[in-house]
Amino acid sequence: MVWTIIFWLLLGLVAGALARFLVPGRDPMGIGATIVLGVVGSFLGGFLGYLIFGKDLNEGALQPSGVVGSIIGAIIVLLVYRAVTHRRVLR
Repeated sequence: MVWTIIFWLLLGLVAGALARFLVPGRDPMGIGATIVLGVVGSFLGGFLGYLIFGKDLNEGALQPSGVVGSIIGAIIVLLVYRAVTHRRVLR
């Protein structure tokens, strides 16, 4: 159970950091907010992947498509966060 939580936190950190790197603009977030961004994005990416492709958890917890889905989900969450907080993207 502890390793599962650590895994989710590390995956959240990687997905959140990559999402912040790939989306241009300034996002003043700490490491905790980046982890939350990645974890929420991972859930969103997994949900969208299940809706689109109909995959099941019995096929394995860690798949390359799941990691990519986590990053895409984190990007979507980051864009929604920016839209809700009415922040302007600096170029």
